[in-house]
Amino acid sequence: MNIYFWILRLAALFGHHKAKLLVRGQKTSIKTIRQWAETLGDARVVWIHVASVGEFEQVRPIIERVRKNQPKRKLLLTFFSPSGYEVRKDYPLVDKVLYLPFATRRNAKKWVKYLPLEMAIFVKYEFWPAYLKRLKKQQVPTYLISAIFRSNQLFFKPWGRGYRRLLHCFNHIYVQDLASQQLLGKYKIKHATVAGDTRFDRVTEIKQQAKELPILEGFTLNAPKVIVAGSTWPVDEKYLVKYLATRPDIKLVLAPHEIHESHLHQIFQLFEGRYIRYTEATPLNIDKTRILVVDTIGLLSSIYRYGHVAYIGGGFGVSIHNTLEAAVYGMPVVFGPKWQKFREARGLLQAEAALTVRNYKEFEQALDTAFANQQKMGERANQYVQNECGATDLIYQALFH
Repeated sequence: MNIYFWILRLAALFGHHKAKLLVRGQKTSIKTIRQWAETLGDARVVWIHVASVGEFEQVRPIIERVRKNQPKRKLLLTFFSPSGYEVRKDYPLVDKVLYLPFATRRNAKKWVKYLPLEMAIFVKYEFWPAYLKRLKKQQVPTYLISAIFRSNQLFFKPWGRGYRRLLHCFNHIYVQDLASQQLLGKYKIKHATVAGDTRFDRVTEIKQQAKELPILEGFTLNAPKVIVAGSTWPVDEKYLVKYLATRPDIKLVLAPHEIHESHLHQIFQLFEGRYIRYTEATPLNIDKTRILVVDTIGLLSSIYRYGHVAYIGGGFGVSIHNTLEAAVYGMPVVFGPKWQKFREARGLLQAEAALTVRNYKEFEQALDTAFANQQKMGERANQYVQNECGATDLIYQALFH
């Protein structure tokens, strides 16, 4: 761990932007906590730690439930990643948002000493040995939620026994699925409950709060076939261009993962300029093209509602992006080959609500199949999401009642 943190410091010295933000942010966290703790009086703090934005979205329904039902409870939210902190540093439903100080023994000792903790909640994959050991030593109730375990993780390797002991630092572990609970059981880790994934509750809430987007309404009105392609990367976009070239009846709403000007210029060249940017779209010009490029952030979860089939990007790179934001609207979902780490992707495939592709030929066949079976696959997608809801209620009742 110390080597890792020194590497981050070196990266910051050499100008790496995210490393610089992280090193600078975590330095001030302990001082801030010490000052804040002096203002709390007899109040105790619920500390919630997440890695980044995705894990924040998993715990968000629980934070909202606590704030609604127990408004006086003190909540501290920490991030490890600048990608999470910089986006949510002003999140209004907690009392403090901070970077997690680097997980050294010294920092962990100070952190737990200064904070009057009621409990600590970690989300999904966060296992910082120094903090977990210190919390256990100080007898602070500590929980892991929305966790998922696979046999190829370090815990379950022949040399992973020491790391596996960390799981005994948690008073209870709330896992997403039965397979995770059974895997833990093989190693005599019995303090685990199948609670599901709070993201299903979150996407259902997002759907209910979806924004009305008149430009999307007008662009897709009376269109027989609309693809909403979310969080796309260059390889996804090349496939989409090729697919549209032989299917003039299909409209495309393209929401790329990166919307900086250099990527938007690549898209311009790829589509030969035959599209309209969302920020330049008007009721008068949206009929002049069948491709709308979303060049702003924060709208994708509302945009899916205007499509007939969703294509989720990233699967030809590191991994696919969020499939649930689309599936909750009851639409077929198509994605690339890097999906294995995501339980919800497996669930959608097993429910026959999604299709995965490895090359352009399969990409073409999958989209054609999805349009041909749109209603049936869409109903299965919606049913799968609804069946998986309920994790928020279970965890909230267990921890806060």
